[in-house]
Parts: sequence; structure tokens; C-alpha cells
Amino acid sequence: METPKPRKLLTIGKVALNDLIPLIQLEEGGIDAYPWLEDQGIPITDAERQQLEIVQLRLASDPTHLLNEATIWARAIYPLLLLAERNSIRAWAEVALAGQFSTFEISGIADGALGRSIAGRLISPYLVVVETKRGIEGADPIPQLYGQMLAAAYLNWKSNAQAVQEIFGCYTIADSWTFLRGEVSQFEADCPMLKVEYSREYSEKYDAEIILKILKQTVDRYLTP
Repeated sequence: METPKPRKLLTIGKVALNDLIPLIQLEEGGIDAYPWLEDQGIPITDAERQQLEIVQLRLASDPTHLLNEATIWARAIYPLLLLAERNSIRAWAEVALAGQFSTFEISGIADGALGRSIAGRLISPYLVVVETKRGIEGADPIPQLYGQMLAAAYLNWKSNAQAVQEIFGCYTIADSWTFLRGEVSQFEADCPMLKVEYSREYSEKYDAEIILKILKQTVDRYLTP
């Protein structure tokens, strides 16, 4: 009887695209105005607009390219995730993720997430966030985000067993946001499938309301009727 090969172990924070390519089927769509980015009429309340204005005023008075990542996260990124919360879907920081596929395991920490909470625990991550490091520690955020999306989709698949798992992600560079929509399938195959679509880049200084609408629309997809 042939001994099965050990799974390759990948760490989300260190994974490179060359690590993932042999292990998955990857289909990447270009940047486009996809239906999931269209304004679906989800309202922004007066109170939310006031909070967005406060965030934008802070960004306008600070040189974001000089601020460290922790400061930008606290002042710009996490406040918008909090505004997107609804019902049991909450904003999270420093989220542990892990996925176990046929030929590899991937685990690590997501900088942030929006997902369903029960009793103070994250049960289902629906959107995961990579805050991109700059300077000499900087790296391409895409492989890390792909890894997070794969692990998050695996966790959701284990809980609901749907063959195709829709998962969202975004990466931030200073106050700029880029969103991804993914579909993960063939979880038990040797090479699971990951299909991704990209948004354009949004600057929080000028596009804060658009960013919040995208976050709220993403949350709205997962609300229980």
C-alpha cells in the first residue's frame, strides 16, 4: 500500500505566488466594474456620513505615507470595518485562519475580517483584509490575500458544505483599498480551484463612502433573511 505524501505546510504571512501556483487551479479576472461593485442602493445614514467625514479629516491632516501600519489601521481601516457591522456580522482584527486541503495546509493571521460571530467567536469569515507593509518589509499582498481567502473559504465549507464558496478580500496600502471577490471550489481535489475578480483602487481620502458601500453590500449578501 502506497504511503500518502505529506501535505505541504504554508504560512499565510510568508506565502509566495510560486508556492501556490503548483497547488491550486487559479483563474484571475482583470480589473472591471463587476456587478458586486455596483451601487445596490444600500443607504449611508447621516450618522455614518458624519463618521466618514471625521475619518477623512484625520487623513487629510496627516501624511499617510509617513504613518506606520498600526496607526493607519487604527485611524483609517478598522473604523470603516466597524461601520459595516450588522446583526451578528462583526469586524475583527488579528484573525487566525487555517485550511486543510488534500495536498497542502495553509494557516496564519488575517489583519482583519468581517464575519459571523457567536458568543464572541468568529464562526464564518466573509471578507478578509491584508494591510500591506511598506519599506524593506514590504511584499506583494496578493499571494497573502489568496492564502487568506483559501483558508477562510475552507472554514466556511466545513460549516455549510456548499460546493462553491464565495469569499471576499481586500488589501490596503496606506489609505487605499482594493477589493477582490473569490470563488473556491473542488475542496477535496488534489488542486482546489480559486477564481478571483478585482476592483479598481479606492482612496479613502476621496472614496470613503464608496468603500463603505462595498463593505456594507458584502455584509448584506450574508445576512439571514
